[in-house]
Formats: sequence, structure tokens, C-alpha cells
Amino acid sequence: MAAPPDMELSPALSLELLPTDPLLLILSFLDYRDLVSCCYLNRRLNQLSSHDPLWKRHCKKYWLISDEEKSRRNQGWRAIFISTYADLGRYIHYYATLKKAWDDLEQYLGQWCPRMIGSLKESVREEDLDAVEAQIHCKLPDDYRCSFRIHNGQKLVVPGLMGSMALSNHYRSEDLLDIDTAAGGFQQRLGLKQCLPLTFCIHTGLSQYMALESVEGRNKYEIFYQCPDQMARNPSAIVMFITGTSYLEWFTSYVNKVVTGGYPIIRDQIFRYVHDKDCVATTEDITVSVSTSFLPELSSVHPPHYFFTYRIRIEMSKDALPENACQLESRYWRITNAKGDVEEVQGPGVVGEFPVISPGKVYEYTSCTTFSTTSGYMEGYYTFHCLYNKDRFFNVTIPRFHMVCPTFKVSTA
Repeated sequence: MAAPPDMELSPALSLELLPTDPLLLILSFLDYRDLVSCCYLNRRLNQLSSHDPLWKRHCKKYWLISDEEKSRRNQGWRAIFISTYADLGRYIHYYATLKKAWDDLEQYLGQWCPRMIGSLKESVREEDLDAVEAQIHCKLPDDYRCSFRIHNGQKLVVPGLMGSMALSNHYRSEDLLDIDTAAGGFQQRLGLKQCLPLTFCIHTGLSQYMALESVEGRNKYEIFYQCPDQMARNPSAIVMFITGTSYLEWFTSYVNKVVTGGYPIIRDQIFRYVHDKDCVATTEDITVSVSTSFLPELSSVHPPHYFFTYRIRIEMSKDALPENACQLESRYWRITNAKGDVEEVQGPGVVGEFPVISPGKVYEYTSCTTFSTTSGYMEGYYTFHCLYNKDRFFNVTIPRFHMVCPTFKVSTA
């Protein structure tokens, strides 16, 4: 039975007949790969996919191209995306994250450590990275390569970009190695097979290494400090304190600590002290806060000897009355290791000093401790006497602060 004339099917809707604006809106939600694919479907989609504003989002998302940079290049968004992809396409999943980390770090250093900016080296070319791979007969991870397309590490200078640590008789400052220096330190010896150094300390010889293959108990691309196993018969046996699972995670987490103020700036250099925001105690007008750091170069797993340094800040409120000025008389520590063993320490002053604290004044000092266990904590109090009433003594609480060594594993060499 024939359908009535008013129920006859209308002709199939053609893509050519659809209005442009809704189609552009749909295309604006596509990722760059799908947008490129549309170019090959038909003439209409090819024309629409070439619409320049569609590529602005991808340029900003993947290459961090700003409107100002586009104006300087005097190119359209699509042309910029294509030319950048031709150069950096293999790094498209890493570039924006690493570029932002480097930009944030440079901005922060420009404000707080300006002399360190001059130590950063310009980017390297793809062929330079390929040459290093040929030299060491090992593939470099793409996130590592990508970072060096932005900055080729730094010159061997002090202070180092990757943080410092100082005690009365010990100093460490780590440089981020450029690609040629790193390749020169590539290890093939037993215990460190196929390990590439990422950092180097001129004073101690300490490096952080990245494993380029899964050998000797390491995971591929794991980053670690090496620590000799002093009780092993084999001199190549080492213990690895793990500091990262990939270059991307290792570098960006460090930069985040720096630019958010997680690491203090002391004497125009970055110090790798970690501060727990809950590790603060206030007694009357005096506030005590603590930050800590683990020192792998002074530690040992076999025999167990874990070395920590801590930095204490003592500050009197600026709103305190002038007559509340006081002087530190003595200290008391209660030190507990992971087994629950307790040691008590009491003595005059701190690090040989008897600091005076007055309204708005800050006193900071650094000291250290060791544990026979991988973790422990300290707490205690300072005893002060008032300068204007020398018969008055009072105790100021030192908050409990925990120290934990990084995850470690023993080489199977």
C-alpha cells in the first residue's frame, strides 16, 4: 500500500547542506588527531578542519603558545601547530608539562635566585640526543629528551639547580647535568649497569642516577642515589635510595616543591629541607617550626645508619611586648626510633649559642641526628629566661617531627 504524499521521506541530509557554525562547534571538541583525520574524509570537512581558530586550543594545550607569541611569529594557529609538531611531535604528551615546569622555575629563580638563571644552558637539537643514544648504545626516555629540548641542564657551578644542603662540616649542592656530561658519566660497571647520572655534586661526588634498563633489581627509568653496601663482600654491591619513578615525575615534583616555597631559599640557593605544616608549636609569644632532610651520602643500610638533618626556626611575635624579650638557656630532647627505643638529651644552648629573642626577631639553626632504624622522631623543649626578669624561666615546646628515609632496594648485582 503506497504511503500518502505527505508521509513521503524527505531526501537524505547531505553534509554539504549542514550550516557551517554547528559543524565548527562540533569540530572544536575534537582532539588534534581526530581533527587531522577529518581532513581526509571529504572536501567539506577538509575545508572546515583547516579553519584557523580551531587550532588555537591545541597550540595552547600542547605547545603553550600564547597570543603574544603567535603575533611575534606572524603565523596562523594551524601553521604554528604543524611546524611545532614537525619539530617536537614525539614529545606531545610531555612538552606542555615540562615547559610549564621550566617556565615556573625560571620565573621563581629570577625573583629569588637570579644568579642561578645564568647557569642554565640552551636547548639541544634532536640530532644531539640521537648522537648520545648512539654513544651509550641505549635509548633515552622521551620525557628526559623533551626536557633537554627546553634546557640542556646547567653549567657545573655552585650553587646547583637541584638543591643544596649544609652542616657545620658538610656541604652538598647538586647540578643538573647537561647531556654531554651525563653521557660521559654513563655507567656499565657491575652494580650500576646502564645507569645515566642526572645530577652531580662537585664537593662530594654524589649523583642521582636514572636506570635506562631494568637490570640489577632496578625498574626501568627509576631514579636513585647509590649507597655502598659496606657489609657485602662484593665491592660493587650497592643500595639504592629511590627518588623518582620517571624523569617527568622526578623533575616536576622537585620544581613544584621549589616554586611553592616548600624548599627554603638560603643565601641565594635552594635548600632541600621539607617542612610539615603541622610541625609548628607556639608557647606564649614564641613559635617553633621544624623542617628536615635525609642525607644519603652520610647514610648506610648495611650497617644501619640513617643520617638526618633538621632546621629549626624560633620566632617571637612582632606584637609581643618589649619586656618579653628572652634568651635561650638550654634544650631538652626526647628521641625515639622506630623500635620505640628512647634517648634523652639535655644541655646548654643550641649549637654552642644562646640566642636572644625579641619581638619580631627570628633565630634559625641547623643540626643533625642519626637513627639505627629507617625512621624516628624527636620532640622536646627549650628553656628561656626573661631579660627583664632574670628570675623567670619558662619552657617553649618543640613540636614532634618525624624523619623517614626514602624507599630503598638492594642491587642484585
